[in-house]
Amino acid sequence: MYQPRRLSRSESVPVRTLDYHVRLWGQPSPGRAPLVLLHGWMDVSASWQFVIDAMAEERFVIAPDWRGFGLTAGAPGDGRVDNYWLPDYLADLDWLLDHYTGEQPVDLVGHSMGGNVAMHYGGVRPQRVRRLVNLEGFGMPAFRPDEAPGRYARWIDELKRLHKGEMSLSSYPGPEGVARRLMKTNPRLDEHKAQWLARQWAREGQDAQGQPRWEILGDPAHKIVNAHLFRVDEMLALYAAITAPVLAVEASDDSLGGWWGKRYGLDEYHQRLKSVREVRIAQVPEAGHMLHHDQPARVATLIEAFLQAD
Repeated sequence: MYQPRRLSRSESVPVRTLDYHVRLWGQPSPGRAPLVLLHGWMDVSASWQFVIDAMAEERFVIAPDWRGFGLTAGAPGDGRVDNYWLPDYLADLDWLLDHYTGEQPVDLVGHSMGGNVAMHYGGVRPQRVRRLVNLEGFGMPAFRPDEAPGRYARWIDELKRLHKGEMSLSSYPGPEGVARRLMKTNPRLDEHKAQWLARQWAREGQDAQGQPRWEILGDPAHKIVNAHLFRVDEMLALYAAITAPVLAVEASDDSLGGWWGKRYGLDEYHQRLKSVREVRIAQVPEAGHMLHHDQPARVATLIEAFLQAD
């Protein structure tokens, strides 16, 4: 099994109505920006371990488990939620930076959903971000207004399915099953990393018969489609408000085209990035969407070079 080179520690931080689980590496260094890492959808903060281990220098790193993922609950106490939306992540991040960094700007890195949060937050609070790295955070396709009725109907239907227990996440008899699932989703993930990651990505529980089952650390409510249509004009306004230099990193595998076909591709994404005042694009070869698992050393090198550049 993979053996981490740099060990993390965990803290619980009050954020709005929740106790947020935050994973930390290293110690604060006077005059040096903290590094904040934001994981993606159905992922956890421990997912950054491979990149942390590949970095040439030790940094003070702050990596939260987003609400409803990992060890952060989706609702206070034993409460439940049946819906998640992007603005909550923006507010949660602001609370976390209040706690850890105060007025000091941070180096902000996000993957996938976390990359989208980072880009939006960079426009909402530009003074709090020194440099920004977006790993495969592409946003969504443009939607037409006439798609709204169907979108709202789908949202309501999926809520009903969730409450009937029809949208639960898979469970597995042991961590080996979780590891196989991770490797099936990402064929480039080797078994050593998958076995380690499985124990961060899931936890042991019991089924109705009292038999051990490993359950994914994610709220099934995250599978509910967002009720509101994605607004490209709003996103472009947020991009234009970013003052930090931005590095947009893509994997060599075109996951965007795989998800959306002709509806939304890299050409349109690159066109959107022109709204950012200072941006450069880099590609990681031999990598898919989970590029921080596939090529952690190359990702670490890109991040460190960009953060250290004048």
